[in-house]
Amino acid sequence: MNVERHPTELITYYDDSTGERAGLTAAEVGRWSAATAALLADECGLRAGSRAGVLLPPHWQTAVVLLGAWAAGLEVSFRGWGAAGLDGGGPELDVTFVERRRVDSWLETVPVARHRFVLGLAGGGAAAPGVPEGWREFLPAVRAHRGAAPPEHRAGILDPATPDGTTVGEYGAVAAEVARSRGIGEGDRVLVDAAASEEPLIWLLAPLAAGASIVLCAGPDRSRLDERIAAERVTCVW
Repeated sequence: MNVERHPTELITYYDDSTGERAGLTAAEVGRWSAATAALLADECGLRAGSRAGVLLPPHWQTAVVLLGAWAAGLEVSFRGWGAAGLDGGGPELDVTFVERRRVDSWLETVPVARHRFVLGLAGGGAAAPGVPEGWREFLPAVRAHRGAAPPEHRAGILDPATPDGTTVGEYGAVAAEVARSRGIGEGDRVLVDAAASEEPLIWLLAPLAAGASIVLCAGPDRSRLDERIAAERVTCVW
């Protein structure tokens, strides 16, 4: 999935409960993702096949975490996760990315990873409140790698994307099929209700695989839906 082909905002994020709006162009998504990959590869010393656990809701920061982890060749676990963590305990992890409010429940269900990052997901990139001991805040850590070169290993189609052995190529093919089944194509602008589409395959990868851009809405104000569709030039609502 080549995000550089998108000339305008690739990901637009709204949180109607706070009034936040964040828009990232393809180039900005690429820079954030490359910085995440550099953080994982260069600073954390992770390599292709290392395992990442992501317990985050749909968000623009979640997008760059996922894309950066896959760019660095990591296997990413996120399926079957509820508010309490990863069902069934999950695999041993090398790095975790967790929303601040879920950290305590995470520790009850998943073994501690070597590298642990917390995200507050507040508007304007505000600091996460009360970062627990032994954890690092993601945004300051990743900003130190802005402008870094891509990691030496770039994930290929045969690299595993998830711990169950699904490869990057297979995952991309499924994402493309999801987009086709929903009538999404090149240049579409897809409005997604974050609460209804927590699976990254749906809210992130399927639009990207089709060459579409994403308007991701958390807690959408239904009374403003028509206004938003017009303002953001939305062509499809999921």
